[in-house]
Amino acid sequence: MNKDEVFDVILSTKVIAVIRMADTEKLAKVIRSVQEGGVKAIEITMTTPDAVNVIHTISKKKSKDILLGAGSVLDPETAALVIHSGADFVVSPATNPEMIKLCNRYGKLVAPGAFTPTEIISAWEIGADIVKIFPATSVGPKYFKDIKGPLPQVRLMPTGGVNLDNAREFIKNGACCVGIGTALLDKKAIAENNWDVLTQKAESLIKSVKA
Repeated sequence: MNKDEVFDVILSTKVIAVIRMADTEKLAKVIRSVQEGGVKAIEITMTTPDAVNVIHTISKKKSKDILLGAGSVLDPETAALVIHSGADFVVSPATNPEMIKLCNRYGKLVAPGAFTPTEIISAWEIGADIVKIFPATSVGPKYFKDIKGPLPQVRLMPTGGVNLDNAREFIKNGACCVGIGTALLDKKAIAENNWDVLTQKAESLIKSVKA
């Protein structure tokens, strides 16, 4: 997908599922399960063992309507690796100007992390497509409404502390999408191969944020 198509998927579904899992066979089943529930954007973090190869393997297996992103990317060198391995978008917990520039050069959506108003506008002016607010659990949904007041043009994404109960509130208060991990990707269900649980949670989440 080109950058505009990636944007369309993320902004329409409003959810990025954040995964840390090295078992590519099981990961493929997780992706299929949440896809059936309506989640189409998957972020594999660089804290996953052998993350670059995992991204490369999954990028070859996934269906065409699934977005595959790389998370916890800290520098331009790693960004280049994941892009060449098949990542459709790049996410970071912090703002590295050179990483943002590299993603822009390759035409890939980039979402660096920030926290304060100064950090947020700095990331946006450098070229962020979406600014990731991390950890969102420290500020809550109302923070997004407060930030969007003076900065209505900035697209914001909360990550960290987002769950099935508060995701809708983040969207309602101005977030363009949410990044959600363990609250969606139930570890017990995955361990027991109970894929229906993941599909049901994904369905509930998508219905909630679109309400």
